[in-house]
Amino acid sequence: MVRGVLLDISGVLYQDDEPLPGAVAAVQKLQQAGIDFRLLTNTSRRTAEAIYYDLKRMGFAISERQLYTAPRAMLDYLQKHNLRPYCLMHPNLDPEFARLNHTNPNAVVVCDAGERFDYKGLNKAFQVLMNDDAELLAIGENRYFRSRNRLQLDAGPFVKALEYASGKQAVVLGKPAQAFFDSALASLGLPADEVLMIGDDVEADVNGALQAGLRACLVKTGKYREGDESRAPDGLLADDLLQAVEEFTVTA
Repeated sequence: MVRGVLLDISGVLYQDDEPLPGAVAAVQKLQQAGIDFRLLTNTSRRTAEAIYYDLKRMGFAISERQLYTAPRAMLDYLQKHNLRPYCLMHPNLDPEFARLNHTNPNAVVVCDAGERFDYKGLNKAFQVLMNDDAELLAIGENRYFRSRNRLQLDAGPFVKALEYASGKQAVVLGKPAQAFFDSALASLGLPADEVLMIGDDVEADVNGALQAGLRACLVKTGKYREGDESRAPDGLLADDLLQAVEEFTVTA
């Protein structure tokens, strides 16, 4: 029995700032059925506040407490451990991290930095990591995302480059990290086996959820590519969010 749902956002609820067909209706069906849900995203080009207001503008009736973003998980980790980060991130996120102490950094934070992923920025990150006590922290290890009908490089390839150069293993704070899923489950107050994760990323969303003990469904929208489901044989498959909700939650 599915009593709670975790939803990826980009590629599942919307694409390029427009809601995907049936997505608003799917969320309404969950609400009408009394199935609580949380929105989980590794998106790191916009603040949580901006994502929330965009979703409201598109017609999704959600509350701020239902939104879990990897950048906020990163910020919590940095504050908890009193770390001074060198941040490779998109300029849109700068305000959320501005209040931290960035002098003499002892950690490197890698988000989707867009055009900031240049030699100067990556080399500075490498130099920080060559200090023995410096940590490498990643928003996620996503390889790519879809935007403007094209696949775009995400943060994952640059995280791997820094791991290779420094010899250090990144601590991942977003999906597919167990702690990120655990935080959402704790908010729902439900055990993992009663919660379904729905996403378009076979590794971060589906396999990450399955490894955390949840059920998982891959949707054929967003970054989905034909054959992705073969990499998650224990997961469910649906054409889109509406079909996933109708077949695997409200009628389950």
